[in-house]
Amino acid sequence: MQLVIPEFCLVILIGASGSGKSTFARAHFKPTEVLSSDFCRALVADDEGDQSASRDAFDLLNVIAAKRLSRRRLTVIDATNVRPEARRPLLGLARRYHSPAVAIVFDLPESVCLARDQARPNRRVGGLVIARQMDSLRLSLTGLEREGFWRTHVLRSVEEVLAVTLLRQPYPNIASLRANT
Repeated sequence: MQLVIPEFCLVILIGASGSGKSTFARAHFKPTEVLSSDFCRALVADDEGDQSASRDAFDLLNVIAAKRLSRRRLTVIDATNVRPEARRPLLGLARRYHSPAVAIVFDLPESVCLARDQARPNRRVGGLVIARQMDSLRLSLTGLEREGFWRTHVLRSVEEVLAVTLLRQPYPNIASLRANT
C-alpha cells in the first residue's frame, strides 16, 4: 500500500497506545523528522512515562514543530492524538506555516494494542486507558477531514501497516496553480 505525502508537510500520527505509531515513524521517517511526546516527556522530566510532565512536554513539542515548519521541514508528530483537542493546536501550526497536514491513523484492533502494551518491558498504560483511547479514536474518525487535514490515511490491520511504502512528492505551490488557470 502506497501512501503519498508532500515533501513538506505536518504528519500527525493518530492511534491508541500500542498501535505501532512509533515503530512506523522509525521505519519511514528520519529521526530528526519525528517529534515524540514520550521523548519530550523524557527531556523535561527524565521519564517518558511521567504523565505529570505532559503539559510541559507538549509545549516543547509544539515549539520544536513550529521551528521545523517555519523552515519548511517535514515534521511528524508521534503521540496518540486520538482527541480533536489534541490535534487542534497542531493543525493551527500547520495553518500558520502554510503546511498541508496529513493524518496517518492506526485503527488497529484493540486486542493488538493490548497485547503490545503487555509486552512492553518498562512502561504500560493498561487496558482501561487503551479502551478509552480506542473510543476517542473511533468517535473522531469521521470528522478528521472537517478538522482541516489535507489528506487522511487509515490503516486498519498490522498487515496494512507493514505493507506501507511512503512516497514523498512536491506539494504544488498554490500561487502557481492559480496563475495557470
